[in-house]
Amino acid sequence: MSTRQRVAIVTGANRGMGLETCRALAQRGHRVVLTSRDAEQGAAAAESLKQAGLDVHARVLDVTDPDSIASLVSAVESEFGGADVLVNNAGVYRDAGTSLLDVTMDLVRATIETNLYGPLQLCQAVVPGMLERGYGRIVNVSSGLGQLSTMKDFAPSYSISKAALNALTRIVADAVRGRDVLVNAVDPGWVRTDMGGRGAPRSLAQGVDTTIWLATLPAGGPTGGFFHDRRPVAW
Repeated sequence: MSTRQRVAIVTGANRGMGLETCRALAQRGHRVVLTSRDAEQGAAAAESLKQAGLDVHARVLDVTDPDSIASLVSAVESEFGGADVLVNNAGVYRDAGTSLLDVTMDLVRATIETNLYGPLQLCQAVVPGMLERGYGRIVNVSSGLGQLSTMKDFAPSYSISKAALNALTRIVADAVRGRDVLVNAVDPGWVRTDMGGRGAPRSLAQGVDTTIWLATLPAGGPTGGFFHDRRPVAW
């Protein structure tokens, strides 16, 4: 009996770490659903990977839109048999260097909408299918700025949203504990992307290494953890 090809959804994947995550998962034999808000950018990104012989499919997804999430997950179920891997990579980072005393509530709400509510709703949408099929890997792309033990008054809405994403990781992991659905968060470090800037010390390959490791964990692997360079870090 043939083994079903694993299907991975990666959010915010038309560039940077999202695109590199798609590449690495496809190279490991996954069928990858590359999602982005912009249809043209997503299609171009997917085509660049298809040219390398990789099994990548572009789909539109706005993680702040519940209807968009429902539509995507329904399409993945009908076209590919459902998602086995979810990488919540989409995120916004708009208040670097701003004090909590000055940040606007509109910015806080917009940041939490993308960085927390999106992953939460995606988990709610894909976990039932993972449980039904008896396999799932969820990786929430967090940040060292979301680490409570070192948190400072820098990028407050981003930091709060990533701390909340870490809390979501713990809660989802507990909700599915005992099943082969493993849920973890990753701090990729400061990576050379449009968000991280050219001066960042880490390459894309270094930035996604732990994400790929967590997305392909064997049965019995860690769950409910926060990892950097494949090592657990303090919350």
